[in-house]
Amino acid sequence: MSDLPAPIPTELARLRHSIDNIDAALVYLLAERFKATQQVGVLKAERGLPPSDPGREEQQVARLRELAHQADLDPVFAEKFLAFIVEEVIRHHEEIAQDHAGQRAQQT
Repeated sequence: MSDLPAPIPTELARLRHSIDNIDAALVYLLAERFKATQQVGVLKAERGLPPSDPGREEQQVARLRELAHQADLDPVFAEKFLAFIVEEVIRHHEEIAQDHAGQRAQQT
């Protein structure tokens, strides 16, 4: 009896490789998204705008749910995923606003 694991079927290895590539693409896409939202946070802080924009968020949820439906992805999952991202973006925007306010206070 051998303690060696059974070889991974070729199809399973191919699918796992595809999943790994998709995961990498998601990470890079999220990084790009957060770079853009950081710039939005700076612009909002400079202009005294609030960190969150409920109207925009509502539009994005509706848009993402429709995209999910078109892509045969569970819209509830897509909405939860977006909510997680938006929560993190708002947190970043709040930090940027605080930093910006602190810098203005030091300048006066």
